[in-house]
Amino acid sequence: MKSPRLPIALQQAVMRSLRDKLALANQRLDRQYPEPSVVYQQRGTAAGTAWLEPYEIRLNPVLMLENQQAFIDEVVPHELAHLLVWKHFGRVAPHGKEWKWMMESVLGVPARRTHRFEVTSVRANTFPYHCGCQLHQLTVRRHNRVVRGETEYRCTQCGNRLTPHSDDA
Repeated sequence: MKSPRLPIALQQAVMRSLRDKLALANQRLDRQYPEPSVVYQQRGTAAGTAWLEPYEIRLNPVLMLENQQAFIDEVVPHELAHLLVWKHFGRVAPHGKEWKWMMESVLGVPARRTHRFEVTSVRANTFPYHCGCQLHQLTVRRHNRVVRGETEYRCTQCGNRLTPHSDDA
């Protein structure tokens, strides 16, 4: 699936938010952390991810188009906070006390672990599987692993193996 074309004004708003929050963090922490690169290649239902080693933020262009201001106000600082925590503290729990402190005390943004965006437009097809107690929806990736015989999945409730569900069963 091809990524949507992002308006330049939206990309500029993302960079403005990123630079403003980075300047605020550098001032409050008395540091000069560099500006991370930003790419618009995040897929699936994740709004964004922070990649530590390449010092990069990946943003979901579909969710950004659908939730422009909320995305700029919440997702950009969220991912920046991950990178700043890594630079400031090293490797720690992804949404631990250091990240929460960076979000709230340094960047001045409420610390929410996950976004609340509607994800219907980015949700992948799922495949129905059943166990002994309920119906499960497996992602394409998990379904393909089962089909290729690479793995099997079990229900966390009853412990039975998940098997493909057919409508005539």
